[in-house]
Amino acid sequence: MSEVGSKVSTLRKWLVAGILVWAPLVITYWVINTVIGFMDQTILLLPPGYRPEAVLGFNIPGLGAVLAVTVVLLTGALVANFLGRKLISMGESVLHRIPLVRSVYSAVKQVIETFVSQDSRSFRKVVMVEYPRKNCWSLAFLAGDPVGEVQDKTAQKVITVFVPTAPNPTSGFVIMVPEEEVISLDMSVEEGFRMVISLGVVTPKSQVAKPVPATPELEKPPISG
Repeated sequence: MSEVGSKVSTLRKWLVAGILVWAPLVITYWVINTVIGFMDQTILLLPPGYRPEAVLGFNIPGLGAVLAVTVVLLTGALVANFLGRKLISMGESVLHRIPLVRSVYSAVKQVIETFVSQDSRSFRKVVMVEYPRKNCWSLAFLAGDPVGEVQDKTAQKVITVFVPTAPNPTSGFVIMVPEEEVISLDMSVEEGFRMVISLGVVTPKSQVAKPVPATPELEKPPISG
């Protein structure tokens, strides 16, 4: 290899090493900054005279996130008792009378309840299914057992799975496949999402223990009588 080619190869190696250091840091900072910036909008719930810039003379980044968590906790404490549940029920009865709002609110609430519920199986398991064709396997997440008309009109028991698209796992396809055709995986949901986001580059290690070769038994000497 010529001297110029060697220098180019070295520069390329340095460039890749630098990208591997800075890219994760920049993306992580961007995501966290975006989330905290969005949550900071809850400061607008406070009266103008009680906001940090009015009281202290300057803004405090992240204070809105603390306020958002506090509001959620107080709301949870409120609805945990009988009076709070009664108020929520009255509010929902009003929302259910508004045509468009009723459909959106009911769907969103049902999805969130499915994710948050401890008893739910939804998105608690990573599986493999033959999709989009035979002998072509795709990573999927268990969404639940279909009920009603979907299950009634199938000859065998089927389960609903979500097949995400890469690198954006928030979009994908909802398919229903026979339960015996689904292969369950040992990887966690977090590892599954990481594999999808990385376009399959980041793969979790196999958790299946390799069989230990049997130790050959030594020939026992005959027992003399």
